[in-house]
Amino acid sequence: MTAIYPGSFDPPTAGHLDVIERGSRVFSELIVALLINPEKDALFTLEERRDMLEQLTAKFGNVRVGVFGGLLVEYARQEGATVVVRGIRAISDYEYELQMALMNRKLEPTLETVFLTAAEEFSYVSSRIVKDIARLGGAVDSMVPPLVKQRLHEKLETSAQPAPATVAANFVKER
Repeated sequence: MTAIYPGSFDPPTAGHLDVIERGSRVFSELIVALLINPEKDALFTLEERRDMLEQLTAKFGNVRVGVFGGLLVEYARQEGATVVVRGIRAISDYEYELQMALMNRKLEPTLETVFLTAAEEFSYVSSRIVKDIARLGGAVDSMVPPLVKQRLHEKLETSAQPAPATVAANFVKER
């Protein structure tokens, strides 16, 4: 049985890897599918995210990384997948994910959605929060694998923007 775990993975987190590992034990094949979403302003390029995911999932013999744009149900048909895997951290995630699962079922009645609850230690982790903490110089060691931490550091170093305190200090000086 082939399953798809779709997302933007910008960046991949320890929570994502937890879902991938558990999904790999449940399904004969798991496709970690990067969504091409031109409306999102991603920190990492699609190629960078794919590279990180391929390195992080190489240890799983039944996991591969794919890329798709458009409707998930069309990608699932193309790949022969019958299940969508989604991670749930909180009730707010469930409400959104349930709506998406019902819409996918409407579009493709044979496509099932399986929700995997986040491991307790990752229930607060999201890509957005990781990026915010990293941008502000905080420690993200427990939230991302070492590879992602390194890439975050490199990416944020090359796109160095003044820290909020510096921006505020400059604003005060200008007044």
